[in-house]
Amino acid sequence: MIGSLLYLTASRPDILFSVCLCARFQACPKESHLHAVKRIFKYLEYTPTLGLWYPRKSSFDLHTYSDADFGGYKVDRRSTSGTCQFLSNMLISWFSKKQNSVALSTTEAEYIAAGSCCAQVMWMKQQLLDYGFVFEKVPIRCDNTSTICLGKNPIHHSRTKHIDIRYHFIKDHIEKGDIELVFVPTEEQVADIFTKPLDEQSFSKFRLELGLREIE
Repeated sequence: MIGSLLYLTASRPDILFSVCLCARFQACPKESHLHAVKRIFKYLEYTPTLGLWYPRKSSFDLHTYSDADFGGYKVDRRSTSGTCQFLSNMLISWFSKKQNSVALSTTEAEYIAAGSCCAQVMWMKQQLLDYGFVFEKVPIRCDNTSTICLGKNPIHHSRTKHIDIRYHFIKDHIEKGDIELVFVPTEEQVADIFTKPLDEQSFSKFRLELGLREIE
């Protein structure tokens, strides 16, 4: 069941977080996990015509969203990273992943997520360069001001030496003009849908912003 749902996440990003969360318990599943998976199937049954919509006439601007749920995974208190990349309003890449280590602060969790997003952006820029598209200062939208300060302020960063490697990686690309960290209010942080459970109103709003539409 999980394998089928993971395959489906390639076209249904709205279920990515729920499926990835359930996948963590594949080795030793309980009845509660089975019920959770069945709820995902019921949601899919309720929304069979939902799909990603790519308008024909759209601009070609690359921009991204990066977010993290600090300590949200109750089992080992690791944070969950979520990012998504757009060309104009067309969603072209997304992921939700539990971080490899326990973050000591919200800033660290958000910064690790931003580092993963930066790596994805650099790969996409190289791929698009082969087709003649050049992008400078690709915005990575983040809802944590401390994370943005870390990319710009080396003095503030001297107290966070445990994430020095990621700092230099992002800071290097900021100085080169490859990316820039841009603040976005939490209520407009689309990547939120990949990091934590949301209420119905927020979920529906972000699902629409991802480009998911009723396709008959």
